[in-house]
Amino acid sequence: MCMFFVAASGLYFAYQYNSGVSLANDEATNEIQTGLSDNSTIYDQNSQFNPFEGADAQFGEINVLLIGNDARGDEDGARSDVLMIGHYDQDTKKVKLASLMRDTYVEVPDYGMQKINAAYSLGGPELVRQTIKQNFDVDVQYYAIVNFEGFSKIVDVIAPDGIEVNIPYEMSHGIGMTLEAGEQSLNGDQLLGYVRFRHDIHSDFGRVERQQEALSKLKDQAMSVNTLLNLPKLMGVIEPYIETNIDSKTLFTIGKGLLAGGKSNEVESLRIPVEGSFTNERVNVGAVLAIDAYTNREALKDFLSTDAQKEEEKEVTKEKIDSTETDEVIYYSGSGNKE
Repeated sequence: MCMFFVAASGLYFAYQYNSGVSLANDEATNEIQTGLSDNSTIYDQNSQFNPFEGADAQFGEINVLLIGNDARGDEDGARSDVLMIGHYDQDTKKVKLASLMRDTYVEVPDYGMQKINAAYSLGGPELVRQTIKQNFDVDVQYYAIVNFEGFSKIVDVIAPDGIEVNIPYEMSHGIGMTLEAGEQSLNGDQLLGYVRFRHDIHSDFGRVERQQEALSKLKDQAMSVNTLLNLPKLMGVIEPYIETNIDSKTLFTIGKGLLAGGKSNEVESLRIPVEGSFTNERVNVGAVLAIDAYTNREALKDFLSTDAQKEEEKEVTKEKIDSTETDEVIYYSGSGNKE
């Protein structure tokens, strides 16, 4: 009976996985034939860049550079349309998302001051990693680049009944559809339009909020039994649309931890630049967000620190204070003269 169960499970996994791969490939072929997209774009482009040299993985924390890339191209060409750092704490099972706004004005190694989303087109994920490390003193172990066309397919597998959102006002310009205001359940294509809509009354800040909202709700939906049963199919769907250096063992660790945390484990979020730490300016590369480097660097580092790291830092700080106080007592002891 046990052997039968194992064999049946293997056949189910293989069938579901192949079904997902077939679905993704059929969709991709149709889009290429109709000129809508070319899913090989991100892979061809990244092959010319330096290899990714992220920080060594350490137990307790996993930082993943999340890059959203529009293979169809737009006014920003091959620049990253979405840039986030996903953080997973293996001890507490907490998930965090830090969004780096595309117009943030930073120093890109070897290229000078640029919008942060230019780093991807100039040097691929490795240059994005270097840029974040240089400006915010934060390093990441992994990266994942997602084709937007693949995003909608992933949504439809995770949430076949759609993702519920409250659309504040009609959205239509630039997304190829009209999303009416009010509570709605959006399928993959609609959710993609929702997170990509750029003519928000809050400009790009509103778009970042919608991106974080969508990923948080997708994470909750992924915790359902239905999604677990469709996990092999999801893996097959994802494969043609994502480029990543995350190994299967790490993926399993993250997935297992998310399941342990359940839906009650809310996703914490941060936006860089943080409120009150930037000004809108126009420079040679266009309209940018000129940031207070120190404030944003400390905010991002603190946000991505694990609880264990924060406790360790407190202990180190306390030891320094105690050591300083002891030194002062010895130094000015006795008659008050320095000894």
